[in-house]
Amino acid sequence: MRNLVWGFQGFVLLFVLLCGGSCKKESGCGYSYQNTVAPLSEQQAVYNYLSSYSISAAKDSSGFYYEVVDGGTGSNPTLCSQIEVTYTGKLANGNTFAGESTAFTLGSSIEGLKKGIPLIKKGGHIKLYIPPTLAYGSTDFKDKDGNVVIPANSMLIFDITLTTFY
Repeated sequence: MRNLVWGFQGFVLLFVLLCGGSCKKESGCGYSYQNTVAPLSEQQAVYNYLSSYSISAAKDSSGFYYEVVDGGTGSNPTLCSQIEVTYTGKLANGNTFAGESTAFTLGSSIEGLKKGIPLIKKGGHIKLYIPPTLAYGSTDFKDKDGNVVIPANSMLIFDITLTTFY
């Protein structure tokens, strides 16, 4: 199985297709939050993962956990922001599914990133532990060759530095 497949843009495209018109809009840019909260069972699974590795992370009301390593400086990005990040994405078993530097509109990403990245500012560094409901849910995510990159119901772990946004 290839570790680095498709990159973040493929994940962004999938999210945009899945989100469709059912989301609450942020004025001015057309991107939205789903206002989804992860089920308690998923929140507990993330908590259990963190506990097993003695990771101390804060919990967002939607059910993902996060560690702000460096808050950065300046203002925070919004859903309408074009952001540039360097990141690594991993599964709970430690397998890396993506890692690169990329740019995208924050509002076009999965719910866990849309809510997690604005917790930091330019230059900030954050680790996000995202339950399946706030990521890709109950569907396998496959690469262009049909290989499963992210299995259904996977918790995702992102290590992200927000290099800049505008």
